Amino acid sequence: MLIHESEFCQSNAVVVHGRAGVLLIDPGVQNHELACLANDLSDSGQTVVAGFSTHPHWDHLLWHAQLGAAPRYGTARCAASVRDQLSDPGAKDRIAAHLLETEIAGQVPLDLLGLITALPAETAQIPWDGPQARIIEHQAHAPGHAALFIEERGVLVAGDMLSDVLVPMLDLNGTADPIEDYLAALRLLESVAGDVDVLVPGHGSVGGADQVNARIEQDRAYVLALREGHDPSDPRIGPSAKPGWEWVGDVHNGQAQRLARRSERDGTPG
Repeated sequence: MLIHESEFCQSNAVVVHGRAGVLLIDPGVQNHELACLANDLSDSGQTVVAGFSTHPHWDHLLWHAQLGAAPRYGTARCAASVRDQLSDPGAKDRIAAHLLETEIAGQVPLDLLGLITALPAETAQIPWDGPQARIIEHQAHAPGHAALFIEERGVLVAGDMLSDVLVPMLDLNGTADPIEDYLAALRLLESVAGDVDVLVPGHGSVGGADQVNARIEQDRAYVLALREGHDPSDPRIGPSAKPGWEWVGDVHNGQAQRLARRSERDGTPG
């Protein structure tokens, strides 16, 4: 397995070698990075035989023509969310406009965005000729979010969870209980934690076996603090945030305020 970290938000792309080619998980963000990855695979005699998007957010739905036309899978809920997003003809324009405010404006290829093949509901493994990649689907962070556990390699590809730089970001759009959704997802990841040797978050640093339960506990403590309306003691926000990631504090403040309004409106925590 190979891991490539993007310059943008420490986004991690994962390559899993199989018998006939590679499985490419969340392939990257910037055009030159995707092209470089495609060239490196071609130079080593490898082709992409399958792709997988862990969840339906734009930075996990990108592709490059040089990567070929392999099926790009997502869970049924993930694919349905992507279809819904892209049914709006202005969706790509809005992403491009958002990127104008970043250092990667004009460097993200959107032409092949979101061409995701839905796996049947309850599918347990990625359908490909390579190491078994167990799908751990949950409803934290985004509809149909899934981690992949490559069991024989001891690698957990966590999507946008278990990051050392990003706090848990809840799906606050139309979900009945985003707090419990997140806690339930952490319990699912915890159920395989003892067999994990390498943890790959969607954004942030790769962790070893000693980091898995520590990050689960850190995320759980953060979510419980949100539920109780407390200010979490979390090194990912405030003065201890990693340089360049100070904006995560704004993310925290925004979702704390939304949860408080939700609680006031419904009379329930979160």
